[in-house]
This record gives sequence, structure tokens and C-alpha cells, in this order.
Amino acid sequence: MNGMEQTWRWYGPDDPVTLTDIRQAGATGIVTALHEIPIGEVWPVAAILERKRIIELDAAVTPPRRRGLRWSVIESVPVHEDIKMGAPSRDRYIANYQQTLRHAGQCGVPTVCYNFMPVLDWTRTDLEFELEDGSRALRFDAPEFAAFDLFILQRPGAEKDYTPAEVKAAREQFAALTPEHKAVLQQNIIAGLPGGQQGYTLAEFQHRLDAYRGVTEEQMRENLAYFLRAIVPVAEEAGIKLAIHPDDPPTPLFGVPRVVSTEEDLRFICGVHDSIYNGFTLCTGSLGVRADNDLVGIIKRLGSKLNFAHLRSTQRDEAGSFFEAAHLEGDVDMFRVIREILKEQRKRVALGRSDAVIPMRADHGHTILDDLHKKTNPGYSAIGLLRGMAELRGLEMGIIRSEAFFKQ
Repeated sequence: MNGMEQTWRWYGPDDPVTLTDIRQAGATGIVTALHEIPIGEVWPVAAILERKRIIELDAAVTPPRRRGLRWSVIESVPVHEDIKMGAPSRDRYIANYQQTLRHAGQCGVPTVCYNFMPVLDWTRTDLEFELEDGSRALRFDAPEFAAFDLFILQRPGAEKDYTPAEVKAAREQFAALTPEHKAVLQQNIIAGLPGGQQGYTLAEFQHRLDAYRGVTEEQMRENLAYFLRAIVPVAEEAGIKLAIHPDDPPTPLFGVPRVVSTEEDLRFICGVHDSIYNGFTLCTGSLGVRADNDLVGIIKRLGSKLNFAHLRSTQRDEAGSFFEAAHLEGDVDMFRVIREILKEQRKRVALGRSDAVIPMRADHGHTILDDLHKKTNPGYSAIGLLRGMAELRGLEMGIIRSEAFFKQ
């Protein structure tokens, strides 16, 4: 039984983690995007090929040599907000998205990860949450988030989205915040995180939220279905495996619905157009924040549509807060998750599927060791992800070897 394809998120030529670093970490696949292209515009073939060349070929040596890397997954081709809200201009942006998928297929990049989170991509309140051992992790603090929503942003009608106890906790949290802490909290939430689409001022952010006023969960789901009905046939023709990423965190934020948070949501998405090209990213951290998400059961029941895996673990509490735990700790049973993914790969081999090997990446590592004194992308420091990748690699090998042993 073969293992998963080991990939690494790379933020392009300006990423402090270099392609050489990534290859030395043992990854063979690169997960990246053309972040410089404005959202909604077509990715040109020449730009995709140039990024692909940089990934595959080290031209800094003479003669140039192959790096031993390939561009395995595009993460992400952002979905324009007009598509998410069902604006009249959405068809133009969908046509551009279709063309980008054709170009990606023409260039030989086989998988596109994307998300349908409105206004904000993944959201955290603390990018340097200090753990007992002195390492730092990403954290979402529910009372702090509510304090921002209610008393910093002062979103109209926000109080109706919280219980009286939550409002009380948020008010107490806000009263304890220093001016410096308030500024950092605002920066963390709306100024953009790695891979996010863009940052906002408070006024710009409220304006974006206002555009979604009146959009219901049912309408948001139908807007997603409209998008999928248009792009999945194109993905099939282009040979592109689509992998929608779950909401992070998997719950409505700022009064705007989110529709990629549960197994029921994934089942709906995969049913809009039944095809292995219309699949999902199993982000164990995003889905794992909800105790009602059965990660192993999702793989068992929807595994044929599992096109990409983000493996990380979170530690949640009853208030809705969570932090990024070490990859083999926290609330995610990583042993059973990886074992089930490997079973899915074995099923694909038996069916003769050409995509039997699923790309995975270690996600959201801790900031540790020398990286504590460097400028790194939050959640994506080299040493923390190296630790996570090594742990996942070792667990995977142990599962594969032990199952082979017990079959003897």
C-alpha cells in the first residue's frame, strides 16, 4: 500500500521558506497560487507555466537542475464575492474562473483547492498564542471575537447573534483589552492572513458585510450550487480535480451564513454534480473544530470525492474557542483519519482510478526553535511544519508497515 503524496504550502518567491527548504523537508509536491493576480481575473497560461518552471527547475545553479518537486495543487483560485452573493455580475466572473481551470489543466496542474467563505477566509484572533513549552500557535478566542464584533466593529444587529451570556463575556473581555491589544485583534481578524484574499479597514469591512445583508443560508447554498453547475463540467474536460475547503471556523461569522461546515454540507456539494472532479479538501482542523463532525465517518461515506487533505489538529473548548494543537495531539484522532485515507486509496487502486494517491499537507504548524526569532507567515514557519510533516509521515509509515505485518 502506498502512502499519500506529501506536499507543502508555498507562498511564492517571497516566502521565507524556500523551495530548497521544502525539498529538504521531504515534500515532493508544492501547493501554491498566483497570489499576485487580482481576484476574478483569468490566470494566463504564461504565468502558470512560469511558476511551474520555478517550482520544478533550480536555475540558480549551472547547469540548471531538477528540484524533485512538482506543482501538485493550486491553493487557491479565489472565488469572487459577486459569485458568493449571487450578484448580477457573477456570470462574468464564473466565465473567468472556467478559463483559469482550462489553463491550469493545459499546464498540467491536476488539483484546485478553493473555498466559499464570504468576506473573510480563515479567521483567528491570536497569531502568537503561547503554549506551555514556549512555542506559539494560532488561536480563535470566541469571547475576543465577539468583543471585536460587538464593541470594535459595532456591527448593526450583532447582539442578536449571541446569547446574553456570550454578550456578557464579550463585554468583560473588551473591558480588559488594552488599546494595543484592540489594534492587534483588529489586525488579526480583518487585515488578512496567509492565503486570504485581502485585508480591509473597519469601514471597508462593514461595507462588505452590508452587501450580504438579507442573504440567507439557503440562498448562499444555491449560489454555490449555481457556481458548481457551471465549473464542474469544465473541470472534467480540463482534467482538474476540484477540492472545496471547509469553512474555518465552521460556523457563521458576522451574521453571514457559511455553507461548507458539516458532512451534510459536503454531501450537498458533492451531489450538485456527481463526479470525482467535484470533491472536497478534508481539513481535519477546520471540520474538527465541531464535535459533531465525524472525520473518519466522512472519509468512509464520502471518500471517493476526497481530492486533497489538510492534516492538522485543534483543541477546542465549550465556549467555541480553539487553538492549533500539535499534529498528533488535540481533538483529532489522526491515527484513525490517516488509516481511513489509506483505505480509500486502496479502494481506488482496486477500481483502477488514476488518482489513487491523494495529496496531503501538514497544516498550521507551531512556531518553534529558531523560527521564534524570525519573520514567518503565521502557521507556516518551516520548522513547525517540518515537525508536523515528520510526525504525520512516521504515523503513516507505521500504519502501512503494521498492516502489512499483521497480514503475513
